[in-house]
Amino acid sequence: MPVLVITGTGTEVGKTVVTAAVAATALAGGRSVAVLKAAQTGVRPDEAGDAEEVARLAGEVTVAEVARFPEPLAPGTAARRAGRAPVRPGEVAEAAAKLATEHDLVLVEGAGGLLVRFDAAGGTLADAAGLLGAPVLVVTSAGLGTLNTTELTARELRTRGLELTGLVIGSWPRDPDLAARCNLADLPDVSGAPLLGAVPAGAGALAPAAFRSTAPQWLAPVLDGTWDAAAFGARAAP
Repeated sequence: MPVLVITGTGTEVGKTVVTAAVAATALAGGRSVAVLKAAQTGVRPDEAGDAEEVARLAGEVTVAEVARFPEPLAPGTAARRAGRAPVRPGEVAEAAAKLATEHDLVLVEGAGGLLVRFDAAGGTLADAAGLLGAPVLVVTSAGLGTLNTTELTARELRTRGLELTGLVIGSWPRDPDLAARCNLADLPDVSGAPLLGAVPAGAGALAPAAFRSTAPQWLAPVLDGTWDAAAFGARAAP
């Protein structure tokens, strides 16, 4: 998969850390990696954005952004309030396709959830994935409430004819409650997609060397890692 689009079921579910884990695992396998942030919001021009955070954690990746807006809002709203041109799905697809000619793997990280609007016309990350013909990896949360948002995201992807590669839990708690433990079985059921990993809570605070050496243990073989869903589920079974 030369291009993989990474979205979430909402904000603050761990997309950037999961993107870094996928990048680190690919790099460990000898692949060249680029990370494209479709629309970076809430970050000043002189601050590091999500793509730079991926590089800090994962290592030698090429980083790029289509656009950056200062306020922490949906990209379309942030662009309008900044008086700037919005991001268009075609621009995201074009930037990713160019990077794919120069790298083994391009990771396109969205902002917020799948249908967060880029522009007044309603363009989204899903539209960019459709233009690219790229598979989509969904980052989801572990606990109560995740089943509904995950199922809605999976349904939208299938309605659009997009390939859902699977799910990764973006922040697996140190002491999972009953809902989180049950969700390990329920998430694949409601989404119709495999669970391809679980990144431990706090992984983004690890030293980069520790993050890079451990990341493959959080991801399934489909993502070049060694994580085993059945074994993980057995250990966490309620």
